[in-house]
This record gives sequence, structure tokens and C-alpha cells, in this order.
Amino acid sequence: MFHNMESVTNVMEYEILAKERLPKMIYDYYASGAEDQWTLQENRNAFSKILFRPRILVDVSNIDTTTSVLGYKISMPIMVAPTAMQKMAHPEGECATARATSAAGTIMTLSSWGTSSVEEVASTGPGIRFFQLYVYKDRNVVMQLVKRAERAGFKAIALTVDTPRLGRREADIKNRFVLPPNLSLKNFEGLDLGKIDKTDDSGLASYVAGQVDQSLSWKDVKWLQTITHLPILLKGVLTAEDARLAVESGAAGIIVSNHGARQLDYAPATVMALEEVVKAVQGRLPVFLDGGIRRGTDVFKALALGASGVFIGRPVVFSLAVDGEAGVRKVLQMLHDEFELTMALSGCLSIKEISRSHITTPWDPLRITPRL
Repeated sequence: MFHNMESVTNVMEYEILAKERLPKMIYDYYASGAEDQWTLQENRNAFSKILFRPRILVDVSNIDTTTSVLGYKISMPIMVAPTAMQKMAHPEGECATARATSAAGTIMTLSSWGTSSVEEVASTGPGIRFFQLYVYKDRNVVMQLVKRAERAGFKAIALTVDTPRLGRREADIKNRFVLPPNLSLKNFEGLDLGKIDKTDDSGLASYVAGQVDQSLSWKDVKWLQTITHLPILLKGVLTAEDARLAVESGAAGIIVSNHGARQLDYAPATVMALEEVVKAVQGRLPVFLDGGIRRGTDVFKALALGASGVFIGRPVVFSLAVDGEAGVRKVLQMLHDEFELTMALSGCLSIKEISRSHITTPWDPLRITPRL
């Protein structure tokens, strides 16, 4: 289709190019969702149900997209979500993503299942980085991993709470997904947990069943706070009930996420669950969103509904596959530019000016037009 990178004009085009480029097993692993993939489509479709109420004749000659997350100032409220095994997309993997994210002035979250270690990512240079954590049955492994992330200068832990078991991803079952033999889960290499073996099922599903702790509960969120002083974000909250429990548990923030629609199919689109969670926390902690962000307009909509920022996953791996570090840099630049344009056309000069009154949703009460 387009083969020169200059002609890529939006985030979605990278997925088309990545599909041409990647082996089927790898593309399918990144692209697919659980079961019928209803939530996968809904994560995107839901954004199209939210419309703007742009305010006009505002002086928009100076727009400021900067914000702060957990006290760290970043260039824009768009951050990089944890995605596993990035060296399947590009030989430089997570290290290329780390450099691109740092250059964009924002935050990268490294996956527990990275094909580069926390130390390797830290060695790419300065940058604000979070570490995504899966809790293994062997708690010594968890303690070692958290300590290594701390030592490597990571600033927060994003604890994934929606994966006691892996969702049913049928493409991975058909393809008998396995990590290519030249790669390993680098954070676990020294612990003899770095390889994913081939099975008659998804190799990853078998690995998770063997290693990840299905008994994980709220008491473990407390336990995690005893082994680290890093702030803990809970990734995978979709309800008001769990949002309130998250506040009580001492979490530093919530990421409203359905795991890129890869866990429970028919879970709501994250942007549909967002407002419920925001209302439940009552400003006591920041709420972030991931899932389905492909345009600057999507970012604005999430912020108007009360999110403090968003994370992008698939756009990172697809752009990485197509053009390495430069691809990731371009995705972050395009989203920044589109978001800044959306702010200007909506009449917002700064992040704090983006409000609920800048959008309208299908669940809004009918607006009665004031009589003049």
C-alpha cells in the first residue's frame, strides 16, 4: 500500500503496514482480542458515540498540552502502555520504544513479559518509566522483580488485576503461539522462567496457567505496598465497586482497562466504563484509560470524561514493526499534534480547561435549551 514512511498520516495506517510485514503468528498475537472480539471492536466504536460541543472565538494561539502524572511533568497526557514481547515486532524491541517515548517527553510502561529487561531499558538513557507487574505464584520472583525495577529507576508499578487466567484468544490457539526461539522473557531469564514452550494450545496461556497466581486478591495489593515504596496503579478496573475498593486499598491510581479486549469478551469499552469509575473515586486518585485510542480526538474525549491521561498499546507495537524507534516516535507525534488541534478547535488552551461540557454522550440527560 504505502511504502514510504513519510506517507503515513495516521495511527491506523501502521496496523495495515505491520500486517504486511509481520509473520502471521506474531501479527495475530498483537492484533487479536478474546473470543468473538466484540469488545475489541467496541473499544473503538464507543469513541464514535461521543460528540464534541466545541467553543468558538477563543484565542487559541498558545496551546499547552503538558500535564503531570504522579508528580512527573510530561509533554502530553498520552503515555505508552505495557505490551509484551516487543522484539517480535523489531530487533530493538522495548529499547527502541523507550528511546522514542523519552524523546517524546512522556512515560513508558515496560511489560513484565518484555523481551528486554528492566536494566536494558534503563540503560537506554533518562526517562520516566513505569513497570507493569504480573504476580507469579513464587513471591520471591515478584520481590526480586520489583526490587530490580526500583534499582533501575522505574517510578511506579502498574499491577495488572484482570488476568488471574489468560483470556481465550483463538488466533493464538490456532497458531499455537510460542515466543520465537531466539527471544526470551528477559526479566525472568535468570529465574528459568524466560521461555514459553510450544503446546497444543496457546503457549502463553499454558505459561500463565503454570506461573501466574490465580489467588491474587486485595490482600496482595496491601502486601505489595510492604515490599515497595513505589506508587501502585491498578490496571484493569472497570466498575465503581472496584474503584472504591482501590481507593481503600491505598492504590495511587487506576487504569480503566479491559486489557486491550484480550481478557473478558463483552466487557464494556473502556471509554464507556470510564465515567462510572471517575465518579466513584471522587477525585481521591487519578484515573487513566487504555484501549482503543487511535486519534487525538479519542484522547480529548477520555479527558473530558475525567481521565487524567491515556495509554496506547497496539499503535506502539505496529509502528515499531514498521519503522522501529522512528515509527513509535511518529505515532506519539501524530497523536500529540491531533490532540493539540482538537484542543484548539474545542476552545481549550490547557489540559485543565477540558471539561465534561466539551462533549455530549448518548447517556447524557436531554439538554433543555435555555430560553433567551
